[in-house]
Amino acid sequence: MRRALGVLVVTLLAVVGLSAPAAADPLPLPTSPFGDPVGANDWSCEPTAERPTPVVIVHGTFGDKKSLLDGLSAAMVAKGFCVYSLDYGNRGTGEIKASATQLKRFVTKVLDATGAAKVSMVGHSQGGMMPRYYIKFLGGAAYVDDLVGLSPSNHGTTIVGGGSGTGGFCLACDQQAAGSPFLTRLNAGDETPGAVSYTQITTRNDEVVVPYTSAYLAEGPRTTNVTIQDLCPADVAEHVLIPMSRTAIAVALDALTHAGPADPAFRPRCGL
Repeated sequence: MRRALGVLVVTLLAVVGLSAPAAADPLPLPTSPFGDPVGANDWSCEPTAERPTPVVIVHGTFGDKKSLLDGLSAAMVAKGFCVYSLDYGNRGTGEIKASATQLKRFVTKVLDATGAAKVSMVGHSQGGMMPRYYIKFLGGAAYVDDLVGLSPSNHGTTIVGGGSGTGGFCLACDQQAAGSPFLTRLNAGDETPGAVSYTQITTRNDEVVVPYTSAYLAEGPRTTNVTIQDLCPADVAEHVLIPMSRTAIAVALDALTHAGPADPAFRPRCGL
């Protein structure tokens, strides 16, 4: 199990252009040198009557505010949204409560800049789960309209054990183990608190959040759980590439462009 996660760590870091640090290497880890996602972080952007709610993109563990996220950001900007993206938690490896506090500060900055009453969020992996801590424990329920998770680690993953195989540098990895004390507390009681709409978009090819159904949240009127292969069987996106999946982006846009979560009856156009 440790070896399997170690391989995944190296793979994920390679995708975002980093090398895995040795256990004794000092942190912080570098972020992407390539700036912001396409169209994002325009602090002069003004929400419109049609799109009154800005959208915050939240990257996953080992990610950053740009890597893998250009297509998602561009699609939301093209629909008229003001879009923002942040780096947090030392590439998402740090303690998740601290990362949620950073997200809270970023949301305040976005609301102050735009004059909006609420934001929506689209998060990948940890970035789809971590905002739930902000919503449940840090007052975020008053400021979040939609939370869309792309393979979110809501109930953790069975590939992470008590010693995650990351050399101790990734506390967030341990916290995302299925049954961890962090996730046990997060999921106790109401999994979907507040008036927030929750959409979870998963892939059967997920090799990180295992089983992929652990991304789902308790069903209810403000919750939609979707697996992309149920909509477009030929979509082969797995965990790392789901933010680039046209199917996933289409479902996310559906959630963001009407009241409530994604419509379970929505059918995106499949293929190129």
